[in-house]
Parts: sequence; structure tokens; C-alpha cells
Amino acid sequence: MTVTGIITALIVGLIVGALGRLVVPGRQNMPIWLHMLIGVGAALLGTVLARALGIATETAGVDWMELLVQVVLAAIAVALVAGIGGRRSVSRY
Repeated sequence: MTVTGIITALIVGLIVGALGRLVVPGRQNMPIWLHMLIGVGAALLGTVLARALGIATETAGVDWMELLVQVVLAAIAVALVAGIGGRRSVSRY
């Protein structure tokens, strides 16, 4: 993987993380760096999953189906992490 490929993967991951945050309803009480990390992970995992499902991932333009898989994975991850983090509460007793 080249430096350009790594930078592109990071940029796509940031966008996927932001889109994943927008798809999940409600307020997520998470720092932005966690959304970025989730987005990068979802972008990488989404590409692997898309290839496994037979979705074309190396076309000349934007791979919309691959992007859809990545955003869905990011939304699921954001919802899970926000749900786990949101359950912690301070007891007043």
C-alpha cells in the first residue's frame, strides 16, 4: 500500500465515520476522534466485506455499493459504542 493509498483510506474513513454518525438518530455522547476511528475501521472492514459479497470495489469512479456497506457498518458501530457509553450513569444513592 502506498502513502497515497493510506491517506485516501484515512480520508474515506473520516467521511464514513461522519456519515455513520449522521445516520444514527439521537445524540451520541462520543468524542469526534472516536467517530473517526470507527469510520476508518468501518471503511476497511466494509471493503473486505464488499469484496467477499462480490461487490465491485475497484472501478474507475465511486463505488457506491461499497460506500453503502461502509456507512452501514459505521452506523452500526456508532450505535453500539454510543449505546454502551450511554448506559453508564452515576448513581446518586
